[in-house]
Amino acid sequence: MTIASTPPRRKRLHEASLSEGPMMLFRSIRGFSSSRSLVWLACVPLALFGLGVFNLSAHAAELPELTPAFLANNLFLLVSAILVIFMNAGFAMVEAGLCRQKNAVNILFKNLLVFAVAASAYWFIGYKLMYNADWVIPGWLKFGGLFFDPTVTPEMVTDGSLVPSVDFLFQVAFAGTAATIVSGLVAERIKLTTFIIFSIFLVGFVYPIMGSWQWNFPDDAGLGGGWLNRLGFIDFAGSTVVHSMGAWAGLMGAIILGPRIGKFIDGKPQAIPGHNMAIATLGCLILWIGWYGFNPGSWLSMAPEVPYIAVTTTLGAAGGGIAATLASQLPGFGPDKRPGKPDITMTINGILGGLVSITAGCDAISMTSAWVMGFLGGIIVVFAVALIDSLKIDDPVGAFSVHGCCGIWGTLAVGLFHIDKGLFTGHGFSQLGIQFVGSLTFAVVSIVASLILWSIVGAFFGGIRVDSEEEIVGLDIGEHGMEAYPDFAAAAK
Repeated sequence: MTIASTPPRRKRLHEASLSEGPMMLFRSIRGFSSSRSLVWLACVPLALFGLGVFNLSAHAAELPELTPAFLANNLFLLVSAILVIFMNAGFAMVEAGLCRQKNAVNILFKNLLVFAVAASAYWFIGYKLMYNADWVIPGWLKFGGLFFDPTVTPEMVTDGSLVPSVDFLFQVAFAGTAATIVSGLVAERIKLTTFIIFSIFLVGFVYPIMGSWQWNFPDDAGLGGGWLNRLGFIDFAGSTVVHSMGAWAGLMGAIILGPRIGKFIDGKPQAIPGHNMAIATLGCLILWIGWYGFNPGSWLSMAPEVPYIAVTTTLGAAGGGIAATLASQLPGFGPDKRPGKPDITMTINGILGGLVSITAGCDAISMTSAWVMGFLGGIIVVFAVALIDSLKIDDPVGAFSVHGCCGIWGTLAVGLFHIDKGLFTGHGFSQLGIQFVGSLTFAVVSIVASLILWSIVGAFFGGIRVDSEEEIVGLDIGEHGMEAYPDFAAAAK
Protein backbone atom coordinates (compact mmCIF):
# COMPACT_ATOMS: atom_id res chain seq x y z
CA MET A 1 0.00 0.00 0.00
CA THR A 2 1.32 3.37 -1.03
CA ILE A 3 1.10 6.09 1.57
CA ALA A 4 0.44 9.56 0.09
CA SER A 5 2.96 12.10 1.20
CA THR A 6 1.64 15.18 2.98
CA PRO A 7 2.54 18.37 1.11
CA PRO A 8 4.60 20.79 3.15
CA ARG A 9 2.55 23.43 4.89
CA ARG A 10 2.94 26.90 3.30
CA LYS A 11 4.38 29.43 5.67
CA ARG A 12 1.88 32.09 6.69
CA LEU A 13 2.54 35.81 6.45
CA HIS A 14 2.74 36.36 10.20
CA GLU A 15 5.36 33.60 10.44
CA ALA A 16 7.63 35.12 7.77
CA SER A 17 10.86 36.90 8.48
CA LEU A 18 11.30 40.58 7.74
CA SER A 19 13.10 39.80 4.46
CA GLU A 20 10.46 37.25 3.34
CA GLY A 21 7.40 39.28 4.23
CA PRO A 22 7.28 41.79 1.31
CA MET A 23 7.63 39.07 -1.36
CA MET A 24 4.95 36.93 0.28
CA LEU A 25 2.64 39.94 0.44
CA PHE A 26 3.05 40.68 -3.26
CA ARG A 27 2.53 36.98 -4.20
CA SER A 28 -0.70 36.94 -2.18
CA ILE A 29 -2.10 39.59 -4.50
CA ARG A 30 -3.74 38.09 -7.56
CA GLY A 31 -1.70 38.76 -10.68
CA PHE A 32 1.62 39.18 -8.86
CA SER A 33 2.43 35.57 -8.07
CA SER A 34 4.93 35.10 -10.88
CA SER A 35 8.47 36.42 -11.01
CA ARG A 36 7.76 38.07 -14.36
CA SER A 37 4.94 40.12 -12.79
CA LEU A 38 7.26 41.27 -10.04
CA VAL A 39 9.81 42.38 -12.60
CA TRP A 40 7.20 44.48 -14.40
CA LEU A 41 6.07 45.92 -11.07
CA ALA A 42 9.63 46.98 -10.32
CA CYS A 43 9.68 48.88 -13.62
CA VAL A 44 6.78 51.14 -12.60
CA PRO A 45 8.80 53.60 -10.46
CA LEU A 46 11.49 53.72 -13.15
CA ALA A 47 8.88 54.46 -15.81
CA LEU A 48 7.31 57.21 -13.71
CA PHE A 49 10.72 58.75 -13.11
CA GLY A 50 11.49 58.69 -16.81
CA LEU A 51 8.14 60.30 -17.60
CA GLY A 52 8.83 63.06 -15.12
CA VAL A 53 12.28 63.73 -16.58
CA PHE A 54 10.78 63.79 -20.06
CA ASN A 55 8.16 66.33 -19.02
CA LEU A 56 10.78 68.53 -17.36
CA SER A 57 13.02 68.30 -20.42
CA ALA A 58 10.14 69.10 -22.74
CA HIS A 59 9.19 72.09 -20.60
CA ALA A 60 12.80 73.30 -20.45
CA ALA A 61 13.05 72.98 -24.21
CA GLU A 62 10.30 75.56 -24.53
CA LEU A 63 12.35 78.16 -22.69
CA PRO A 64 15.24 80.12 -24.14
CA GLU A 65 18.70 79.92 -22.65
CA LEU A 66 18.69 81.36 -19.15
CA THR A 67 20.17 84.85 -19.10
CA PRO A 68 22.54 86.18 -16.41
CA ALA A 69 19.98 88.83 -15.42
CA PHE A 70 17.26 86.19 -15.01
CA LEU A 71 19.48 83.99 -12.84
CA ALA A 72 20.87 86.87 -10.76
CA ASN A 73 17.48 88.46 -10.06
CA ASN A 74 15.74 85.24 -9.10
CA LEU A 75 18.63 83.97 -6.99
CA PHE A 76 18.86 87.33 -5.22
CA LEU A 77 15.17 87.34 -4.36
CA LEU A 78 15.25 83.69 -3.28
CA VAL A 79 18.05 84.46 -0.81
CA SER A 80 16.18 87.57 0.36
CA ALA A 81 13.03 85.53 0.91
CA ILE A 82 14.95 82.99 2.99
CA LEU A 83 16.42 85.80 5.11
CA VAL A 84 12.96 87.26 5.78
CA ILE A 85 11.55 83.83 6.63
CA PHE A 86 14.48 83.33 9.01
CA MET A 87 13.28 86.47 10.82
CA ASN A 88 10.59 84.25 12.34
CA ALA A 89 13.35 82.71 14.46
CA GLY A 90 14.35 86.20 15.59
CA PHE A 91 10.79 87.15 16.50
CA ALA A 92 10.38 83.89 18.43
CA MET A 93 13.58 84.44 20.42
CA VAL A 94 12.91 88.09 21.22
CA GLU A 95 9.36 87.38 22.35
CA ALA A 96 10.23 84.26 24.34
CA GLY A 97 13.23 85.90 25.99
CA LEU A 98 11.28 88.99 27.04
CA CYS A 99 8.44 86.94 28.52
CA ARG A 100 8.34 84.57 31.46
CA GLN A 101 9.69 81.03 31.51
CA LYS A 102 6.28 79.47 32.13
CA ASN A 103 5.05 80.70 28.72
CA ALA A 104 8.15 80.00 26.61
CA VAL A 105 6.85 76.88 24.86
CA ASN A 106 3.59 78.61 23.98
CA ILE A 107 5.40 81.60 22.48
CA LEU A 108 7.80 79.45 20.48
CA PHE A 109 4.92 77.31 19.26
CA LYS A 110 2.91 80.35 18.13
CA ASN A 111 5.81 81.85 16.22
CA LEU A 112 6.55 78.53 14.55
CA LEU A 113 3.00 77.59 13.60
CA VAL A 114 1.86 81.07 12.61
CA PHE A 115 4.15 81.09 9.59
CA ALA A 116 2.84 77.69 8.52
CA VAL A 117 -0.78 78.86 8.62
CA ALA A 118 0.13 82.26 7.14
CA ALA A 119 1.88 80.60 4.20
CA SER A 120 -1.12 78.34 3.66
CA ALA A 121 -3.67 81.16 3.78
CA TYR A 122 -1.59 83.44 1.56
CA TRP A 123 -1.04 80.63 -0.97
CA PHE A 124 -4.74 79.68 -0.94
CA ILE A 125 -6.15 83.16 -1.57
CA GLY A 126 -4.07 86.04 -0.15
CA TYR A 127 -1.49 86.27 -2.93
CA LYS A 128 -4.21 86.37 -5.59
CA LEU A 129 -6.11 89.07 -3.69
CA MET A 130 -2.98 91.18 -3.42
CA TYR A 131 -1.39 90.74 -6.83
CA ASN A 132 -2.29 88.31 -9.60
CA ALA A 133 -5.96 89.08 -10.06
CA ASP A 134 -8.28 91.56 -11.71
CA TRP A 135 -9.68 94.59 -9.93
CA VAL A 136 -13.26 94.06 -8.78
CA ILE A 137 -13.34 97.57 -7.34
CA PRO A 138 -10.60 99.52 -9.16
CA GLY A 139 -7.82 100.53 -6.79
CA TRP A 140 -9.49 98.93 -3.79
CA LEU A 141 -10.24 95.21 -4.23
CA LYS A 142 -8.84 92.46 -6.45
CA PHE A 143 -10.15 88.93 -6.99
CA GLY A 144 -9.38 86.22 -9.49
CA GLY A 145 -9.90 82.85 -7.86
CA LEU A 146 -7.61 80.79 -5.68
CA PHE A 147 -3.90 79.90 -5.75
CA PHE A 148 -1.49 81.30 -8.34
CA ASP A 149 -0.05 80.16 -11.66
CA PRO A 150 3.64 79.14 -11.26
CA THR A 151 4.28 78.89 -15.01
CA VAL A 152 7.60 80.29 -16.22
CA THR A 153 7.28 81.94 -19.63
CA PRO A 154 9.98 82.66 -22.23
CA GLU A 155 9.34 86.39 -21.74
CA MET A 156 10.32 86.09 -18.07
CA VAL A 157 13.66 84.62 -19.07
CA THR A 158 14.49 87.12 -21.80
CA ASP A 159 13.38 90.11 -19.69
CA GLY A 160 15.19 88.91 -16.55
CA SER A 161 11.88 88.93 -14.66
CA LEU A 162 11.01 87.10 -11.47
CA VAL A 163 9.34 83.72 -11.75
CA PRO A 164 5.97 83.57 -9.93
CA SER A 165 7.15 81.02 -7.37
CA VAL A 166 10.08 83.16 -6.21
CA ASP A 167 7.90 86.25 -6.05
CA PHE A 168 5.29 84.37 -4.00
CA LEU A 169 7.94 83.10 -1.59
CA PHE A 170 9.20 86.64 -0.97
CA GLN A 171 5.72 88.09 -0.55
CA VAL A 172 4.53 85.35 1.81
CA ALA A 173 7.52 86.05 4.04
CA PHE A 174 6.22 89.61 4.46
CA ALA A 175 2.69 88.39 5.11
CA GLY A 176 3.94 86.07 7.84
CA THR A 177 5.80 88.96 9.47
CA ALA A 178 2.56 90.93 9.86
CA ALA A 179 0.96 88.02 11.74
CA THR A 180 4.04 87.45 13.90
CA ILE A 181 3.95 91.05 15.15
CA VAL A 182 0.49 90.37 16.60
CA SER A 183 1.91 87.53 18.68
CA GLY A 184 4.06 89.81 20.81
CA LEU A 185 1.20 92.09 21.81
CA VAL A 186 -1.10 89.28 22.96
CA ALA A 187 1.57 87.12 24.59
CA GLU A 188 1.09 85.22 27.87
CA ARG A 189 -2.70 85.28 28.05
CA ILE A 190 -4.35 84.44 24.70
CA LYS A 191 -5.94 81.13 23.73
CA LEU A 192 -3.79 79.43 21.13
CA THR A 193 -6.70 78.48 18.87
CA THR A 194 -8.11 82.00 18.72
CA PHE A 195 -4.72 83.44 17.81
CA ILE A 196 -4.20 80.95 14.98
CA ILE A 197 -7.66 81.50 13.50
CA PHE A 198 -7.26 85.28 13.70
CA SER A 199 -3.90 84.97 11.90
CA ILE A 200 -5.45 82.94 9.08
CA PHE A 201 -8.00 85.64 8.30
CA LEU A 202 -5.52 88.47 8.83
CA VAL A 203 -3.05 87.03 6.30
CA GLY A 204 -5.66 85.54 3.98
CA PHE A 205 -7.84 88.64 3.60
CA VAL A 206 -7.04 91.79 5.59
CA TYR A 207 -3.33 92.14 4.84
CA PRO A 208 -3.52 91.36 1.09
CA ILE A 209 -6.48 93.67 0.46
CA MET A 210 -4.83 96.57 2.25
CA GLY A 211 -1.42 95.78 0.78
CA SER A 212 -2.87 95.93 -2.73
CA TRP A 213 -3.70 99.60 -2.20
CA GLN A 214 0.02 100.41 -2.09
CA TRP A 215 2.05 97.66 -3.72
CA ASN A 216 0.04 97.29 -6.92
CA PHE A 217 1.67 99.64 -9.40
CA PRO A 218 -0.04 101.25 -12.43
CA ASP A 219 0.89 99.86 -15.84
CA ASP A 220 2.95 101.70 -18.45
CA ALA A 221 -0.13 103.62 -19.53
CA GLY A 222 -0.76 104.79 -15.97
CA LEU A 223 -3.81 102.56 -15.56
CA GLY A 224 -4.66 100.28 -12.67
CA GLY A 225 -2.69 100.20 -9.45
CA GLY A 226 -3.79 100.66 -5.86
CA TRP A 227 -5.36 103.96 -4.91
CA LEU A 228 -2.64 104.85 -2.38
CA ASN A 229 0.05 104.13 -4.93
CA ARG A 230 -1.65 106.37 -7.48
CA LEU A 231 -1.99 109.04 -4.82
CA GLY A 232 1.81 109.03 -4.44
CA PHE A 233 2.09 107.35 -1.03
CA ILE A 234 5.59 105.93 -0.45
CA ASP A 235 6.27 102.84 1.61
CA PHE A 236 9.19 101.10 -0.02
CA ALA A 237 9.48 98.00 2.19
CA GLY A 238 6.56 98.14 4.60
CA SER A 239 6.86 100.44 7.61
CA THR A 240 3.11 100.89 7.31
CA VAL A 241 1.91 98.07 5.04
CA VAL A 242 3.53 95.36 7.20
CA HIS A 243 4.67 96.77 10.55
CA SER A 244 2.00 99.32 11.45
CA MET A 245 -0.78 97.11 10.13
CA GLY A 246 0.34 94.18 12.24
CA ALA A 247 0.88 96.41 15.27
CA TRP A 248 -2.62 97.92 15.10
CA ALA A 249 -4.14 94.44 14.75
CA GLY A 250 -2.19 93.25 17.80
CA LEU A 251 -3.03 96.34 19.81
CA MET A 252 -6.75 95.68 19.39
CA GLY A 253 -6.19 92.16 20.64
CA ALA A 254 -4.23 93.43 23.66
CA ILE A 255 -6.99 95.88 24.54
CA ILE A 256 -9.70 93.21 24.31
CA LEU A 257 -7.62 90.74 26.33
CA GLY A 258 -6.77 93.20 29.07
CA PRO A 259 -3.49 93.21 31.02
CA ARG A 260 -1.77 90.16 32.45
CA ILE A 261 -2.45 89.33 36.07
CA GLY A 262 -0.13 91.46 38.20
CA LYS A 263 0.82 93.93 35.48
CA PHE A 264 -1.04 96.84 37.06
CA ILE A 265 -1.42 97.15 40.82
CA ASP A 266 -3.39 100.12 42.15
CA GLY A 267 -3.23 101.56 38.65
CA LYS A 268 0.58 101.54 38.54
CA PRO A 269 2.47 99.42 35.97
CA GLN A 270 4.68 96.71 37.43
CA ALA A 271 7.75 95.35 35.69
CA ILE A 272 7.41 91.71 34.67
CA PRO A 273 10.97 90.79 33.65
CA GLY A 274 11.69 88.42 30.82
CA HIS A 275 13.38 85.14 31.66
CA ASN A 276 16.25 85.01 29.15
CA MET A 277 18.08 88.07 27.91
CA ALA A 278 20.58 85.93 26.03
CA ILE A 279 18.06 84.52 23.55
CA ALA A 280 16.32 87.90 23.31
CA THR A 281 19.62 89.49 22.28
CA LEU A 282 20.33 86.70 19.80
CA GLY A 283 16.84 87.17 18.40
CA CYS A 284 17.51 90.86 17.89
CA LEU A 285 20.69 90.11 15.94
CA ILE A 286 18.84 87.53 13.80
CA LEU A 287 16.19 90.13 13.00
CA TRP A 288 18.86 92.68 12.11
CA ILE A 289 20.44 90.21 9.67
CA GLY A 290 17.04 89.22 8.31
CA TRP A 291 16.30 92.87 7.54
CA TYR A 292 18.93 92.67 4.78
CA GLY A 293 16.42 90.51 2.98
CA PHE A 294 13.49 92.68 4.00
CA ASN A 295 14.76 96.04 2.74
CA PRO A 296 17.29 95.35 -0.04
CA GLY A 297 15.11 92.48 -1.30
CA SER A 298 12.22 94.91 -1.81
CA TRP A 299 14.08 96.32 -4.81
CA LEU A 300 13.07 92.98 -6.41
CA SER A 301 16.21 92.67 -8.53
CA MET A 302 19.97 92.55 -8.12
CA ALA A 303 20.69 96.21 -8.91
CA PRO A 304 23.29 98.85 -7.97
CA GLU A 305 20.82 100.31 -5.45
CA VAL A 306 20.83 97.16 -3.31
CA PRO A 307 24.11 97.79 -1.40
CA TYR A 308 23.08 101.38 -0.68
CA ILE A 309 19.77 100.19 0.79
CA ALA A 310 21.72 97.74 2.97
CA VAL A 311 23.85 100.63 4.28
CA THR A 312 20.89 102.88 5.14
CA THR A 313 19.29 99.89 6.88
CA THR A 314 22.42 99.38 8.96
CA LEU A 315 22.67 103.04 9.92
CA GLY A 316 19.02 103.17 10.96
CA ALA A 317 19.50 100.19 13.27
CA ALA A 318 22.70 101.65 14.70
CA GLY A 319 21.12 105.01 15.42
CA GLY A 320 18.11 103.37 17.06
CA GLY A 321 20.19 101.19 19.35
CA ILE A 322 22.36 104.09 20.52
CA ALA A 323 19.39 106.39 21.14
CA ALA A 324 17.38 103.84 23.10
CA THR A 325 20.39 102.99 25.24
CA LEU A 326 20.87 106.65 26.14
CA ALA A 327 17.17 107.36 26.65
CA SER A 328 16.70 104.33 28.90
CA GLN A 329 19.12 105.93 31.39
CA LEU A 330 16.87 108.93 31.92
CA PRO A 331 15.05 109.06 35.29
CA GLY A 332 12.02 106.79 35.26
CA PHE A 333 13.02 104.76 32.19
CA GLY A 334 15.77 102.41 33.38
CA PRO A 335 15.21 98.83 34.57
CA ASP A 336 14.75 100.00 38.15
CA LYS A 337 13.32 103.43 37.21
CA ARG A 338 16.49 105.21 38.31
CA PRO A 339 18.87 107.24 36.17
CA GLY A 340 22.17 105.81 34.98
CA LYS A 341 20.90 102.26 34.40
CA PRO A 342 20.92 101.23 30.74
CA ASP A 343 18.24 98.66 29.93
CA ILE A 344 19.17 95.94 27.45
CA THR A 345 15.51 95.38 26.58
CA MET A 346 15.33 99.01 25.48
CA THR A 347 18.50 98.62 23.44
CA ILE A 348 17.00 95.59 21.71
CA ASN A 349 13.78 97.43 20.94
CA GLY A 350 15.71 100.54 19.95
CA ILE A 351 17.60 98.60 17.27
CA LEU A 352 14.36 97.08 16.02
CA GLY A 353 12.65 100.47 16.15
CA GLY A 354 15.46 101.97 14.09
CA LEU A 355 15.03 99.22 11.51
CA VAL A 356 11.28 99.80 11.28
CA SER A 357 11.84 103.56 11.05
CA ILE A 358 14.12 103.22 8.03
CA THR A 359 12.06 100.62 6.16
CA ALA A 360 9.64 102.96 4.36
CA GLY A 361 12.29 105.19 2.79
CA CYS A 362 15.52 103.20 2.83
CA ASP A 363 15.97 103.50 -0.95
CA ALA A 364 15.65 107.28 -1.23
CA ILE A 365 17.24 109.01 1.76
CA SER A 366 20.78 110.07 2.51
CA MET A 367 22.99 108.11 4.87
CA THR A 368 22.90 110.95 7.39
CA SER A 369 19.12 111.00 7.26
CA ALA A 370 19.04 107.24 7.75
CA TRP A 371 21.01 107.48 10.99
CA VAL A 372 18.92 110.42 12.23
CA MET A 373 15.66 108.62 11.44
CA GLY A 374 16.86 105.55 13.32
CA PHE A 375 18.11 107.63 16.25
CA LEU A 376 14.76 109.39 16.62
CA GLY A 377 13.03 106.03 16.27
CA GLY A 378 15.06 104.69 19.20
CA ILE A 379 13.96 107.62 21.37
CA ILE A 380 10.35 107.11 20.28
CA VAL A 381 10.48 103.46 21.39
CA VAL A 382 11.51 104.33 24.94
CA PHE A 383 8.85 107.00 25.42
CA ALA A 384 6.20 104.94 23.65
CA VAL A 385 6.69 102.06 26.09
CA ALA A 386 5.99 104.47 28.96
CA LEU A 387 2.99 105.89 27.11
CA ILE A 388 1.46 102.46 26.49
CA ASP A 389 1.88 101.61 30.17
CA SER A 390 0.21 104.87 31.18
CA LEU A 391 -2.81 103.91 29.05
CA LYS A 392 -3.10 100.64 31.02
CA ILE A 393 -2.41 98.58 27.89
CA ASP A 394 -0.21 95.53 28.44
CA ASP A 395 2.30 95.04 25.63
CA PRO A 396 4.68 92.38 27.03
CA VAL A 397 7.51 92.90 24.52
CA GLY A 398 6.98 96.50 23.39
CA ALA A 399 5.73 95.37 19.97
CA PHE A 400 3.46 98.36 19.39
CA SER A 401 6.17 100.79 20.41
CA VAL A 402 8.54 99.20 17.88
CA HIS A 403 6.29 98.31 14.96
CA GLY A 404 3.39 100.69 15.47
CA CYS A 405 4.94 103.93 16.69
CA CYS A 406 8.16 103.58 14.70
CA GLY A 407 6.17 102.41 11.70
CA ILE A 408 4.19 105.65 11.82
CA TRP A 409 7.34 107.70 12.38
CA GLY A 410 9.22 106.00 9.54
CA THR A 411 6.31 106.57 7.14
CA LEU A 412 5.99 110.25 8.02
CA ALA A 413 9.78 110.69 7.94
CA VAL A 414 9.73 109.91 4.21
CA GLY A 415 7.86 113.18 3.77
CA LEU A 416 10.65 114.94 5.65
CA PHE A 417 13.87 113.30 4.44
CA HIS A 418 13.12 111.89 0.96
CA ILE A 419 15.83 113.12 -1.39
CA ASP A 420 13.44 114.08 -4.19
CA LYS A 421 10.21 114.81 -2.29
CA GLY A 422 11.00 115.63 1.35
CA LEU A 423 10.27 118.82 3.25
CA PHE A 424 13.82 119.04 4.62
CA THR A 425 15.28 118.60 1.15
CA GLY A 426 13.38 121.60 -0.22
CA HIS A 427 10.29 120.00 -1.75
CA GLY A 428 7.48 121.35 0.42
CA PHE A 429 4.75 119.75 2.51
CA SER A 430 2.98 117.81 -0.25
CA GLN A 431 4.63 114.42 0.31
CA LEU A 432 4.32 114.75 4.09
CA GLY A 433 0.56 115.22 3.69
CA ILE A 434 0.28 112.15 1.46
CA GLN A 435 2.28 110.10 3.95
CA PHE A 436 -0.09 111.19 6.71
CA VAL A 437 -3.13 110.11 4.67
CA GLY A 438 -1.64 106.68 4.00
CA SER A 439 -0.60 106.10 7.60
CA LEU A 440 -3.99 107.21 8.93
CA THR A 441 -5.85 105.02 6.43
CA PHE A 442 -3.96 101.91 7.45
CA ALA A 443 -4.50 102.70 11.14
CA VAL A 444 -8.27 103.18 10.83
CA VAL A 445 -8.91 100.20 8.56
CA SER A 446 -6.63 97.92 10.60
CA ILE A 447 -8.38 98.90 13.83
CA VAL A 448 -11.88 98.35 12.44
CA ALA A 449 -11.08 95.09 10.65
CA SER A 450 -9.21 93.69 13.66
CA LEU A 451 -11.95 94.58 16.12
CA ILE A 452 -14.45 92.77 13.92
CA LEU A 453 -12.20 89.73 13.56
CA TRP A 454 -11.30 89.50 17.25
CA SER A 455 -14.98 89.85 18.20
CA ILE A 456 -16.13 87.11 15.82
CA VAL A 457 -13.39 84.71 16.86
CA GLY A 458 -14.07 85.43 20.54
CA ALA A 459 -17.79 84.80 20.09
CA PHE A 460 -17.12 81.33 18.67
CA PHE A 461 -14.64 80.33 21.38
CA GLY A 462 -16.11 81.92 24.48
CA GLY A 463 -13.60 84.75 24.53
CA ILE A 464 -9.99 84.93 23.43
CA ARG A 465 -8.32 84.86 26.85
CA VAL A 466 -7.35 81.82 28.91
CA ASP A 467 -8.83 81.54 32.40
CA SER A 468 -6.97 83.01 35.36
CA GLU A 469 -5.89 79.64 36.76
CA GLU A 470 -4.24 78.65 33.47
CA GLU A 471 -2.58 82.05 33.19
CA ILE A 472 -1.10 81.77 36.68
CA VAL A 473 0.21 78.25 36.10
CA GLY A 474 1.49 79.19 32.67
CA LEU A 475 0.39 78.52 29.11
CA ASP A 476 3.13 75.93 28.65
CA ILE A 477 1.28 73.58 30.99
CA GLY A 478 -2.24 74.79 30.21
CA GLU A 479 -2.01 74.78 26.41
CA HIS A 480 0.75 72.25 25.73
CA GLY A 481 1.27 70.10 28.83
CA MET A 482 5.03 70.63 28.84
CA GLU A 483 7.72 72.94 30.15
CA ALA A 484 10.46 74.75 28.26
CA TYR A 485 13.12 73.86 30.84
CA PRO A 486 11.94 70.73 32.71
CA ASP A 487 15.39 69.92 34.07
CA PHE A 488 15.80 73.38 35.56
CA ALA A 489 12.30 73.24 37.02
CA ALA A 490 13.01 69.87 38.64
CA ALA A 491 16.29 71.09 40.11
CA ALA A 492 14.58 74.12 41.59
CA LYS A 493 12.03 72.07 43.51
